[in-house]
Amino acid sequence: MWVFTTSGFVSAVYKDGALQVRARDRKSLTALSKDTGAAIVATPLADYPYRIAITNEQFSKWVMQQAMAVDYKNFKSEIADTRGYGFAKPLNKVWSAMHEVEDEKARVRKS
Repeated sequence: MWVFTTSGFVSAVYKDGALQVRARDRKSLTALSKDTGAAIVATPLADYPYRIAITNEQFSKWVMQQAMAVDYKNFKSEIADTRGYGFAKPLNKVWSAMHEVEDEKARVRKS
């Protein structure tokens, strides 16, 4: 599962008997680490260089807190404010790439 929040981007998978929440940058895991008490582990040879091991319950509680905290009108603008342009620029590329999955009825098309 990929999750984008105002604190960053994480990827969650079940591996080695725990939910592994991974990130490309340490800052994306800081809030989750603080909330759960789980240590951020550096894994520079892995696909994600930072990760924490937590329970599914801890992760779902954190995701719910993130959802309940939504108070902005535009996520892309909010992420630029909270994480800066250096983080917002690649996020915008993901947003743009996801246009490729729109079905043919998603947009009004002029003949």
